[in-house]
Amino acid sequence: MDTALIVVLILVVALGLLVSGMESRLRRMDRRLTAMDRRLDLIIDHLGARPGDDSHEPAFPQVAALLRDGKKIHAIKAYREITGADLREAKEAVERMAEWR
Repeated sequence: MDTALIVVLILVVALGLLVSGMESRLRRMDRRLTAMDRRLDLIIDHLGARPGDDSHEPAFPQVAALLRDGKKIHAIKAYREITGADLREAKEAVERMAEWR
């Protein structure tokens, strides 16, 4: 009986340590995600990529200006430079923006 009790106590302590370690790791990960979220917001603001209140207002003023000037190819190129999107994605996104106008 004493051996079984000791084994159970060891398992309970080990489980408690494991849970404590996981909680600590989750708190660290949460802090890192919060910091990354703040950095991402700064980047979005810097790029001017935050959508306005009007759902038809494009999120990229630089691309919108090129579209207004009738420079669709330049707008696609600018969209690719800003977002890193491939040609197909950029073309589709710019065409959707052009439909909003």
